[in-house]
Amino acid sequence: MSHAPSQPAGTGGPTTPRANAVVAVLAFGGIVVSLMQTLVIPIVPELPLPLNAPASDTAWAVTATLLAAAVATPMTGRLGDMYGKRRMLLASLVMLVAGSVTAALSDSLAPMIAGRALQGLASGVIPLSISIMRDELAAERLGSATALMSASLGVGGALGLPAAALIAENLDWHALFWVSAGWVSSPPPGAGSRAGVAGAHRRGLRPGRRHRDGGRPGLPAAGHLQGRRLGLGHRHPPSACSRRAVVVLLAWGGWELRVKEPLVDLRTTARRQVLVTDLASIAVGFAMFAMSLVIPQLLQLPEATGYGLGTSLLVAGLTMAPSGLVMMATAPVSAALSKARGPKTTLMVGALIVAARYGLNIVLMSELWHFVFITCVIGAGIGFTYGSMPALIMGAVPASETGAANSLNTLMQSIGTSTASAVAGVIVAQMTTDFGGTPLPPQDGFKVVLALGAGAALLAFVVPAQ
Repeated sequence: MSHAPSQPAGTGGPTTPRANAVVAVLAFGGIVVSLMQTLVIPIVPELPLPLNAPASDTAWAVTATLLAAAVATPMTGRLGDMYGKRRMLLASLVMLVAGSVTAALSDSLAPMIAGRALQGLASGVIPLSISIMRDELAAERLGSATALMSASLGVGGALGLPAAALIAENLDWHALFWVSAGWVSSPPPGAGSRAGVAGAHRRGLRPGRRHRDGGRPGLPAAGHLQGRRLGLGHRHPPSACSRRAVVVLLAWGGWELRVKEPLVDLRTTARRQVLVTDLASIAVGFAMFAMSLVIPQLLQLPEATGYGLGTSLLVAGLTMAPSGLVMMATAPVSAALSKARGPKTTLMVGALIVAARYGLNIVLMSELWHFVFITCVIGAGIGFTYGSMPALIMGAVPASETGAANSLNTLMQSIGTSTASAVAGVIVAQMTTDFGGTPLPPQDGFKVVLALGAGAALLAFVVPAQ
């Protein structure tokens, strides 16, 4: 099977001003959407007081976004293939603004969670944007543009933490959400628009009628998918939740195979190149998020522990920020390697870089510059892996299924990050020891998580190599 994606329907050359504007608008929109994942993290410990709710409930300010994103991402991709990718992308941006304003006006738990869930529903912007690029751009520009778009996911996540920490330390917490609404309304660089990202999308992109496959959304399938994520109540023990999860997942898969127009075409995802890429995406997502869990904690733990650096949240966020910039800088290199050697090679190179980074981090974790260096290395590795995945997906599916296939691949990355969060949490909790009356995770616990991250990266190398 060819590594190169098929010729897009777009007619703009790789250096036309319009092509540059399309790439700038879509990439900036992706960065803004991915910022929402980390935007609220600095204020989570403070939310119980202003929202008059226990900490266990206010944690849903993060969870609601992740769950909504898990449900919305494959749905918006499929709906984009049916009714137009541009239309669904604009609808996603509207939900992002609506969610930001709702959270900004909230003084109680319910509207805050509703606002954060609306923000999560905008997560389909990145896979939709990659699909739009396939329609809009000439083949010569497509590789570097999709690599840049994929990198925007990491850029937004890396820049979100320091930006949110800076805002939270100097302004009222509501300002976080007003600023996020303003980011969507601000003109993206190079777009030539004063009406913000949504306005630039509206005027800068063609109606996007090509490569639709028609049909109607499988609402029962959407219900199955949502039940898979949300229907397992916290009142049940983990073993019972796991059994229910398997049952619901099998029921959903059976439904998708029976219906004429499935929400997610499992036959398409079973194609070897798509399946391998999705499996590698889970491993890469695990490896990427393991870094985000370990490094900030090591930076902020007290120096008295012997391995913590005692930095502030802002410093920890700034230490992570260079990784996003390296991801962006790596995008053209990733595209060039994919063009020369194929995107599978690019994916494998990126996975090896990430694995090497974890090996370095196990021995380099005592100075601030160690962590800056390590985050830059993993930024390069993630830039290679994320840049190669859309090319692998688009090389294996018809243009009419690009949105759904890319959305499912993004969902696989989210599964990897969620798994990393759960596994790392269990490991750190089980190995927590007492330091002067305060329970803190030991250095060995972090090293175990780092070793698992290295293993996940090596798995991402081995799977496509088969």
